[in-house]
Amino acid sequence: MSNMKANINQQSSQKDFEALKIIVGGICGMVVVMGIGRFAFTPILPLMQRDLGVSNTLAGWLAGLNYLGYLLGAVICTITPQLIRSRTVASSALLLSIATTFLMSLTLSEFWWSVLRLVGGFVSAVMFVIISAEVGGTLIKRGHGHWVGAIYGGIGLGIALSGLIVFQLDKIGGWDAAWAGMGIIAVIAAVFGCYGIIWGQSGIYKAEAPSGLAKPTGNLGRIWILNTAYFLEGMGYIVTATFIVAIIAATPGLEAFASYSWVFVGLAAIPSTIFWPYLARRIGNKKALLAAYALQAAGIMISVRAVSVIEVMFAALSFGGTFLGIVALTLSEGNMRLGNDGGRAAAILTVSFSIGQMIGPIIAGKLADQQNSFTLPLSLAAFCVILGGILTAIDRDFATEKIKKGG
Repeated sequence: MSNMKANINQQSSQKDFEALKIIVGGICGMVVVMGIGRFAFTPILPLMQRDLGVSNTLAGWLAGLNYLGYLLGAVICTITPQLIRSRTVASSALLLSIATTFLMSLTLSEFWWSVLRLVGGFVSAVMFVIISAEVGGTLIKRGHGHWVGAIYGGIGLGIALSGLIVFQLDKIGGWDAAWAGMGIIAVIAAVFGCYGIIWGQSGIYKAEAPSGLAKPTGNLGRIWILNTAYFLEGMGYIVTATFIVAIIAATPGLEAFASYSWVFVGLAAIPSTIFWPYLARRIGNKKALLAAYALQAAGIMISVRAVSVIEVMFAALSFGGTFLGIVALTLSEGNMRLGNDGGRAAAILTVSFSIGQMIGPIIAGKLADQQNSFTLPLSLAAFCVILGGILTAIDRDFATEKIKKGG
């Protein structure tokens, strides 16, 4: 009897270890393709502006092209779902994400920077979908669905690492050393990630690809207000996501804190994907979303006139602590509203969000150069987020006003 219990405990421990390996792989993958591949541009931007004279307009276009690539990647994954179960696609996307980060350090060409950011955005979307679908799906099938949110903490971890390391790399060799160094960090994270995701014995990629997309069963009219609010969130949050470090670096007396502000963004983002869904289970998706919108808008508004470390810290923490939470809650709400057609809801919402975050930095960068200030771009960004919150408040189609714990 004791031997049987010992065997059961050993098997349980082995399953937990396998799940932990998968989670670590998912986290590392998010660090590479999102935290670094997508967001390292933010702390490196002020270095490029200082060393190369990069304008806010060019910075906005580079960010916009990255998000255009992300949009294209999301659309491709939606119409060809079989791609997400291909080891070749996963391996290629991971390597391209690392390459596009490292190669940013080897050119001064605006054209090639544009190409690299476009391709980088495309592969980040592909890998995000792969990690979400395959790693998340595997955890759920193995009875560890409550750990799925942890893999998105890798985005915050990558942001925090980039904010911390870019500052040190700048001392070594400026903007190009920062890009090259982050490429090397991405390689290290990828080595750990591949063990759990691509080459590990996790059971991923063993499921058969779906034979086709599910037939539409839901009423898409139920998500049009939610979708519009999500578009506005994409257009608003991305201004802070792109320019916050550059804004702080240009504020007298706060220059030394600029890079560390990005660390605070990342540290706040790490637990946010667990906190906001938990809050939604307690008070309902609608109230949780309204709280997230309000907190994010308050942070953006304060950043408009921020002149102290306390104000900057609040702006960084409120942004980092909400943007991933809003993503998680909105996609969850869309899925609940359309039921069996939840996948199509996620696709539509992601496309709208991607369009918003694509045009947001382009407009903000142009206005910042014209006004020689970020006051107007940040004010418009706050307005977009506030309007998104207002639409959420008047939306009567929320699937439930209160999701009971465990429900």
